[in-house]
Amino acid sequence: MIAKSGDALLQDQAVAALITHILPRADLLTPNLPEAARLLNQSEATTADQMVAQARCLLDMGPKAVLVKGGHGAGDICSDALVTAKGVTWLTAPRINTRNTHGTGCSYAAAIAAELAHGAPLASAVQTAHSYLHQAIRAADRLSIGTGHGPVHHFHAIWP
Repeated sequence: MIAKSGDALLQDQAVAALITHILPRADLLTPNLPEAARLLNQSEATTADQMVAQARCLLDMGPKAVLVKGGHGAGDICSDALVTAKGVTWLTAPRINTRNTHGTGCSYAAAIAAELAHGAPLASAVQTAHSYLHQAIRAADRLSIGTGHGPVHHFHAIWP
């Protein structure tokens, strides 16, 4: 929905359609901080309390669960908040100093979907995907592809 550069990838009418037609049907919504703010027409969350408050507002829009991803935030620790009707689960990892973070949101969502397809419960699927993505980012500097923001190393476990 919003690129790493901050550029909007969806027009306003598409955002409205997403809110109206997709969110009420979603099992899991996975916005990053700028996307959560855009969906709610609010300022970007900068604290843990604000992240949870925004996730709860998004949860009220219909999805069964919301994972607000904190990769765009500041600080030495990157924190994600998984919010469901049952409560909040925090997933944290040390922030990695790399430019190779292209595709992290898509990779995270795809890894969660793969875990769910294998029958994992949501919280377990998110935790496994979070760990996988952290390792993929950690290994990303071993790749030398293009210029600018390079990709995470999706095959870090099998292709050193």
